[in-house]
Amino acid sequence: MKSIKNKKLPIILVDDEEEILFSSRTQLNFAGIGPVETMQDGRKLIPFLEKHSGAMIILDLMMPNVTGIELLPQLTQRFPEIPVVVMTATHDLNRAVECMKAGAFDYMLKPVENSRFISCVKRALELRSLRSEVGLLKEVLFSDSAKNVSAFDHIITRSRKMQTIFRYSEAIAKSTEPVLVIGETGVGKELLVDALHKVSNREGELVPLNVAGLDDTMFSDTLFGHRKGAFSGADLNREGLISKAAKGTLFLDEIGDLKESSQIKLLRLLQERRYYPLGADGAIGTDARIICATNKNLKELMLENKFRADLYFRLSAHQIIIPPLRERREDIILLANRFINDAAKSMGKSAPNLPAELFQLLNSYDFPGNIRELRAMIFDGVAMHESGSLSLKSFQDIVLAKKSHDTTLPLPDENPFLAFAGRLPTFEEAEYILIEAAIQRSDGNKTLAASLLGITRQTLNNRLRKKAARKQM
Repeated sequence: MKSIKNKKLPIILVDDEEEILFSSRTQLNFAGIGPVETMQDGRKLIPFLEKHSGAMIILDLMMPNVTGIELLPQLTQRFPEIPVVVMTATHDLNRAVECMKAGAFDYMLKPVENSRFISCVKRALELRSLRSEVGLLKEVLFSDSAKNVSAFDHIITRSRKMQTIFRYSEAIAKSTEPVLVIGETGVGKELLVDALHKVSNREGELVPLNVAGLDDTMFSDTLFGHRKGAFSGADLNREGLISKAAKGTLFLDEIGDLKESSQIKLLRLLQERRYYPLGADGAIGTDARIICATNKNLKELMLENKFRADLYFRLSAHQIIIPPLRERREDIILLANRFINDAAKSMGKSAPNLPAELFQLLNSYDFPGNIRELRAMIFDGVAMHESGSLSLKSFQDIVLAKKSHDTTLPLPDENPFLAFAGRLPTFEEAEYILIEAAIQRSDGNKTLAASLLGITRQTLNNRLRKKAARKQM
């Protein structure tokens, strides 16, 4: 079959009555559903599918040359991924049962009420999309790596979790359903959204909008645009961002901050794929794919009645959770090296030598600001660098401040040694207990452990050497 991955699949109407084809096509066009192909001769259907495929088929049963009754089993056997809806004027319960047994998605009697017709088509299209995604998901997730590697080149990682996310992103790339990207501040949500858009091969642009701080009027005007005279100062028509994202991707960032009144409008846009510019009488259809991102827990916001449950579930057709940097520490050294080179280049300096202790220090830190924080730390360190190896001071100031935070808290009211049932440890033994606890808390970083104990690293090393010497005696 000819490759059709970059072309939207058509809805195929097959009926010998021209009036039925015209009215059905008009209903679909008015609902913003398409593209639509029509044919009056059923003999053309299978050759067309072999060349172009289809999103779904609406098939009349009683036609000259070849009937829908003859075509249906051939379609379900040769093109099982394409839903077939039977539409006929013949009221025959047994025939309806036979069609459903033969694999028909639905059975409708002419004349079909508009709302029933459109609802049936939408459900069939959702099934088609789901079948395609499940097939691609199996193919991609069981592969070792993403196929379209270039789309993810700008995301620096060797994390297996991130590689799984890349493969999943490829699997859902062609879907028209919304995507919700969740992750802490600084994990790289925008980079993943950019990759999602690239791998989708959509013709249009990636159009971003940060919705945080937008009131309902500003949100509506920015997203949907307005007509001249819609409000005071509206001297000209204004195109909204949803229009600029035609055939592309609309990216709504900080969706957890969206006002409730705006949430209703976004939900309507997702459900109907149509919108009204401010001051407009008629609705406009859109084929833009919508991706949203947030660093907030939307489920908690739902419980607090700050985020609509129906909108959450609509946005979560596909959900991607990006792990924080502390859960993919294998990326720290890669990112640090990249940022050091970037920083040196931007400042017109030679890249400094990196002390081994730097990576120990960074690996012991949880990075609440994630990749963005790591980048800021590296750029600050390179800015202060003059010669030789990169100084650890600026990194220690941040990491040690965080690690030693607990030392500002009061000690327990009860002396922990009072719980000892046997003899008390000697001063020397207690010292080593503290040293081992400090090394454990600092993930083996001796500079950090010494800071937690209030001594120098040299003093710590001396005491560790004495302990090792005593063990050998």
